[in-house]
Amino acid sequence: MDKRKVYLDNNSTTPLDPRVLDVMFPFLKEKWGNPNNIHVWGREAREAVETARENIKRMINCRDGNVYFTSGGTESNNWALKGIAFANIDKGKHIITTKIEHKCVLNTCKWLEKQGFEVTYLNVDREGFIDFDELEDALRKDTILVSIMLANNEIGTLEPVREACELVKDKSNAYFHTDACQAIGKMEVDVESLGVDLMTISAHKFYGPKGIGALFIRNGVKIDPLLHGGGQEKNMRSGTENVAGIVGMGKAAELVMKELDADKEKLRRFQKMIIEEILEKVKRTHLNGPSDLEKRLPGNVNFSVEGVEGESIVMMLDDYGIAVSTGSACSSKQLIPSHVLMAIGLKPEVAHGSVRISAGRFNTDEDIAYFLEVFPGVISKLRSISPLWQG
Repeated sequence: MDKRKVYLDNNSTTPLDPRVLDVMFPFLKEKWGNPNNIHVWGREAREAVETARENIKRMINCRDGNVYFTSGGTESNNWALKGIAFANIDKGKHIITTKIEHKCVLNTCKWLEKQGFEVTYLNVDREGFIDFDELEDALRKDTILVSIMLANNEIGTLEPVREACELVKDKSNAYFHTDACQAIGKMEVDVESLGVDLMTISAHKFYGPKGIGALFIRNGVKIDPLLHGGGQEKNMRSGTENVAGIVGMGKAAELVMKELDADKEKLRRFQKMIIEEILEKVKRTHLNGPSDLEKRLPGNVNFSVEGVEGESIVMMLDDYGIAVSTGSACSSKQLIPSHVLMAIGLKPEVAHGSVRISAGRFNTDEDIAYFLEVFPGVISKLRSISPLWQG
């Protein structure tokens, strides 16, 4: 078998699209101006920043609000939670989120609890979905923020954010935030349709550069800045702008608007192929997350494989030139069960045997065929030497 190099870890990060790199390069070499200066170099940089901002606003159909550039998803999530919490402390100190959020949301909530805030962590069902009755029961007069992710980074669950937001707006005065890092570039994301007040965006999840992200904030939202300094980003996020990164993010957004339908169709096709073939060929393998692919993030697959460790699967597939992950990328170096898989009710020994496969824009039919050829043999080899496997 010829060894290929196949990257199937696009939920961790996506490759930088060469067309994105092309527009970034001049701002790393020739167009080095600070966008806050009024001379020609500064004006050139400012125009590029604002063009990128408009691209991102169009991508998410932002009509009532703005997007503010940050260093990425973690900063945007921190800003959304901390900024709302401290700006609205006169209204209450209660926050609602879910047990399957990204760690940057959960750890921010834990920090806020130490500052005197109260956080309710919603349960999810076996496929990762919240319960509307539990959400409604959790709402209180002092609830100031509800944060529910749009697409789960591990098991691909597409949370009913629009319906949840409608419920929250109908029953309370709380703001609604969604972490949309995984969703953008793989599905339609429309802030007007969703109705959310804040939304987190990260460029490296949709073929843009790392180290740049944004936070959408609807007009009228009362929020404190996370960073203080020179007053950049309309006094909302101080620090000299990462012009090359912003330009790259803007180009990546432009490509999403042009190519989303084709990308989504391909990711759905690859996803269906992987799920059907693996469940048929590898016995005692279980799909984590929604079985209805319309309720699952395109391109995302998460299996629990009985009798083997997820880390062993990842390492052996790496020997064949195939990149996948176990759990989310930010915690894949930790030999502890995924908090997401534990939240959906998996036992620790089953959660340890999980592997995430995530296709992307640059994957081909040959990539998927190679993975499907290699994977069953890898599991067979690992089971043959595993003390956990009893056949």
